[in-house]
Amino acid sequence: MKIHRLWLLSVIHLIVIIIVVGGITRLTQSGLSMVDWRPVFGILPPLNESQWMDVFTQYKQFPQYHHMYPDMGLPGFKKIFFWEYLHRILGRLVGLSILVPFLVFK
Repeated sequence: MKIHRLWLLSVIHLIVIIIVVGGITRLTQSGLSMVDWRPVFGILPPLNESQWMDVFTQYKQFPQYHHMYPDMGLPGFKKIFFWEYLHRILGRLVGLSILVPFLVFK
């Protein structure tokens, strides 16, 4: 039973963290900065300048860029991308932290 308690406390902490990061993502208007999201294989963010420029170029084609950030450069994009990326990674962690132990504990 102690392992169940630890599991539930861990899930609660992850949920609190994702809510806080989600709030920051909302307040910084960083949502939707990731225009291409591959839930299974898309875990790695851009790793070099070329990849960053490709992702930024894709983002420039979306209305959010034109309406909210028409003068933003790559450094600004990296900041908003970080919050959206972190929020999505935490979402994966929350899902896995619920699903995997649920399957094991049954």
